[in-house]
Amino acid sequence: MPKQKPHKGLLKRIKITGRKKVLRKKAFRSHLMSTKSGARCRRLRRRLVVEGALGKNLLRAVCEA
Repeated sequence: MPKQKPHKGLLKRIKITGRKKVLRKKAFRSHLMSTKSGARCRRLRRRLVVEGALGKNLLRAVCEA
């Protein structure tokens, strides 16, 4: 059976840490930022750790598991 190829679109959207955690960006950050409060904008800048079964599926899709 051939090796599984990594999902290139997914690789551009997530980051894998050294301990195999999946980090993703938050939504609602692309436009209309002037109506959102400063605290909300700062919160949206942070990365979020994807946990549970979804994180494992994403790792499998990028061939890290």
